[in-house]
Amino acid sequence: MSDTETQEIEEEKVAGVESLPVDDSANSADSEGEDDNRILNQEEIDSLLGFDEDSAGAGENSGVMALINSAMVNYERLPMLDIVFDRLVRLMSTSLRNLTSDNVEVSLDQVSTVRFGDYMNSIPLPAMLSVFKAEEWDNHGLMVTDSALIYSIVDVLLGGRKGTPAIRIEGRPYTTIETKLVERMVQVTLSDLSSAFDPLSPVSFTLDRMETNPRFATITQGGNACVLARLRVDMGDRGGRIEVVIPYATLEPIRELLLQMFMGEKFGRDSIWENHLTQELHQTEIHLQAVLGEKVLPLDELLNWKVGSQIVFNTFVDDELELRCGNVPMFRGPVGQKLGNIAVQIDRYIQENDEDDVYGV
Repeated sequence: MSDTETQEIEEEKVAGVESLPVDDSANSADSEGEDDNRILNQEEIDSLLGFDEDSAGAGENSGVMALINSAMVNYERLPMLDIVFDRLVRLMSTSLRNLTSDNVEVSLDQVSTVRFGDYMNSIPLPAMLSVFKAEEWDNHGLMVTDSALIYSIVDVLLGGRKGTPAIRIEGRPYTTIETKLVERMVQVTLSDLSSAFDPLSPVSFTLDRMETNPRFATITQGGNACVLARLRVDMGDRGGRIEVVIPYATLEPIRELLLQMFMGEKFGRDSIWENHLTQELHQTEIHLQAVLGEKVLPLDELLNWKVGSQIVFNTFVDDELELRCGNVPMFRGPVGQKLGNIAVQIDRYIQENDEDDVYGV
């Protein structure tokens, strides 16, 4: 066989191989396997769990965190709480100045909603936990004083020099003197908190006990929602934080009052709107009905009525008629005639407690 014939046979084999159909099933299977086994990157994991920084900056939860906090009540649905805590800041600034004889500045850092169990696990120890009771609401709240403010109050009340930070001694329990001095400050703060709620609903907050172990300061279940107000107390170079925790169950008796919008110092009461509404009500037209008589009849007799049937009432000429607005009795008076029309002279107004007499009870 010549070289020319051998070259032609090899070219035919190569052409036959190129003309065979290509099986893409193996490649597609490999690509699908890669998609199934694809590993999420850190950004996708954070977005799924709701820890995305971009969404956190917008103040909205997403992913699993949105499901966890779906039952959380937002404190912004109770707009009056902001006004109450603003009043508390103003009252505490004056009260703590009188207590310490020093320049005290109180500021409100944040008002938020937390779960009680999560908050108790996040309290930096050592700290003093003051359990107080709302007498009129028959429930409890919690006030947490951090160690920085405890040592600052002790230093100020015992005559510490201005301009020097309070000395913190860690690793030991609080002494009786320190506890009593902090208790005085807590009593003043609770009195101011009562005054802050007074325009909305009178309430008395009394100190129940003081604890240093969060386990002994449990006032509600760990999953219950609470309002957390963080207050900053500054006394020159010294100071610390006070955190007030009030469960929503404690605020339930005044929930309707907390839902109203703030309209001036009268806490939701707008005198201009009240005067306008009163004037409009005075110009409203209503229909009065003069009841000539009433009688109770059985249904079968009523069904036998025909044209010309007569009904006899037990009403006499000298009897007083009753004037009603809808189903509400309003006035009573004798009947007469004026300018050819039947008229009723209003003789007396029917009080609410007189309705029983009207209906014959």
